[in-house]
Amino acid sequence: MSSQKPPEKITLTKKEFAKRNRRAFIYAGFSVVCGFLGVRWILNSKPEDETPGALRAMYKANEAIWKKLSSNDRFNSSVARPVDGTEVRINGDIGIDTEMNLSEWVLEYESPTLKKKFTLDELKKLPRSASHSEFRCIEGWSQPISFEGIKFSDFLQAVDPEGVKMPYVGLETPYAEYYVSLDMESMLHPQTTLADMMNGAPLGPDHGEPLRLIIPIKYGIKNLKCIGKIFLAENRPPDYWAENGYDWYAGL
Repeated sequence: MSSQKPPEKITLTKKEFAKRNRRAFIYAGFSVVCGFLGVRWILNSKPEDETPGALRAMYKANEAIWKKLSSNDRFNSSVARPVDGTEVRINGDIGIDTEMNLSEWVLEYESPTLKKKFTLDELKKLPRSASHSEFRCIEGWSQPISFEGIKFSDFLQAVDPEGVKMPYVGLETPYAEYYVSLDMESMLHPQTTLADMMNGAPLGPDHGEPLRLIIPIKYGIKNLKCIGKIFLAENRPPDYWAENGYDWYAGL
C-alpha cells in the first residue's frame, strides 16, 4: 500500500476569495492598459517606409542580430537535392505580369564607375555554378530546389571587381514594377546566383525567365524574378516589401 498522504484540502474564506479576485482583476486591467498604450505608442510613432517607427526599430534590431549570427560560411543546403523536373511552386507575379519580348531582353548593370548592358549570350560565357537549397516563402511554406546560373560574386568579379566595396545592391524587373535591395555581404554569399535554370529546367515565365535571383539565405520576397537591372549603391536603395511594412533584411 502507498504511504503517500493525500494533498491537504485548501479552504478559502469569503474574504480571501474576494481578495484574490480583486488582485486578479487589477493584474488583468493593468495588462490590458499596458497593451493598449503599447500598441498606441507603436502606431503613433513617426513612420519610416510606411511603417511605424517603433516597429521599424524592432526590424533593425532583428537585422543586427541576424548579421551577428550569420556568415558566408553558412549554407542553406540541409535538404536533399530534388529530382530534375520536379515542379517548383509559384510565388507571386508582381513585376512579371507584363508581356516582354525575350529576344530584346538585356541586363543593365550600373555602379558609380561603370554602366553596361549584357545580352543572354554574353552572360552565358561567364563561369557557371550549380547548387541546391530550401526555398522559403514568407507566407509560411518551403520547398527544396536546385538552381544553375552565375554566382553573383563571379559576375561582379568579371564585370566590376571594385564593386565589392559598395555596401548595397539593388535589383529591378525590366519595367521596375518590382524591386529589392540587399546588403553586399549577402549578395557575395557562395550560393547567391543569377539563375537561369531551376530543378534542371529553364525558368519559364512563371519563375522569371530568362534570369532571376536565387539567394537562399533570404526569404522568397528577396529572390527577384526576371532581372532587368542590377545597380550598386552607397545608400540603401528602395525595396518593394520594406516600403509596405515588411522586414528589410529578411534573413534566414
